[in-house]
Amino acid sequence: KDGQEVAIALDSATGKTLWEYAYDAPFWKEQDMSNGPGPHATPLVTGSYVFTTGVTGKLHCLNKQTGKLVWSRDLFKEFNGTVRPNGYSCSPLAYKNTVIVMVGGPGSALMAFNQKDGAVAWRKHDFKNSTSSPILTNVDGQEQIVAFMFGEIVGVEPNSGALLWSHPHPTEYGLNTSTPVWGEGNLLFVSSAYGGGSRVLKLTRGGDKTTVEQVWAHGLMRVHFGNCVRVGDLVFGSSGDFGPAPFAAVNVKTGKVPWGDRSVGRASFIYADGRFIVLDEDGRLSLATPTPEGLTGHCKTELLQGVAWTAPTLAGTKLYVRNRKTILALELG
Repeated sequence: KDGQEVAIALDSATGKTLWEYAYDAPFWKEQDMSNGPGPHATPLVTGSYVFTTGVTGKLHCLNKQTGKLVWSRDLFKEFNGTVRPNGYSCSPLAYKNTVIVMVGGPGSALMAFNQKDGAVAWRKHDFKNSTSSPILTNVDGQEQIVAFMFGEIVGVEPNSGALLWSHPHPTEYGLNTSTPVWGEGNLLFVSSAYGGGSRVLKLTRGGDKTTVEQVWAHGLMRVHFGNCVRVGDLVFGSSGDFGPAPFAAVNVKTGKVPWGDRSVGRASFIYADGRFIVLDEDGRLSLATPTPEGLTGHCKTELLQGVAWTAPTLAGTKLYVRNRKTILALELG
């Protein structure tokens, strides 16, 4: 609001504001924020800290109880990160005593900061940044950070940042946005719109080397900016960029797309108790069960007015949903 980004903590029972932390975040002349002013990234809560990133590349560490600033870093001014016209959007990832983010650019593709004081733990590689976020995987006993960069998917060693492997995934404008999905069989699923499509990589660890084998790749599944969820051998997500984006399934082992369901609009969703809790971009909330044959809907309600692009969050049986103006807590029990 008013050229500032605001981190806010709410009482989970009442929605009452517990604290706010605001900081100046004016857009640059290169930025086109017409698709939404942001922020675009999910706060990270770990230990006594909250870590946030904003669209102008400012990383903040706040005290979880009070919201007071512990430290901050400017990823663009300090480290020459890749300037994204639609804003920085990497959600921070905690690893041991560090927090890891994608920054992009010469020598700073990925960076790890000490959680307590913001000191640089490591800073590596020259890949340009995308609009995705890193994930933690385990490849045959070795922990690896996987990052969906501007034109490739890469794996790095989380303690040092050393490059373990990379595989090309070219996309127009480097808009690799959806978070990679790691699952059984050492299969890594990545998907993007803008000509990127989907691919599955099989990662195998032998000695000190990680081998990357492409299992399949095609353009039948194109995830624009929403999330994907794997259940069994199927990965689910909204497939499409501009125009219709039916909710679809793709087999991670074969690449076959058994079905697409146009009754669900472009959506973000989570998996709980064998069912999907789905929030589409028009604010409709639905409950459905995924199957190899299709999506079995149970109920649907018109919940929010206006664009809703944030994935719902479930804590116990309490569901939190939001759009650009409203946040709601719902009891699902």
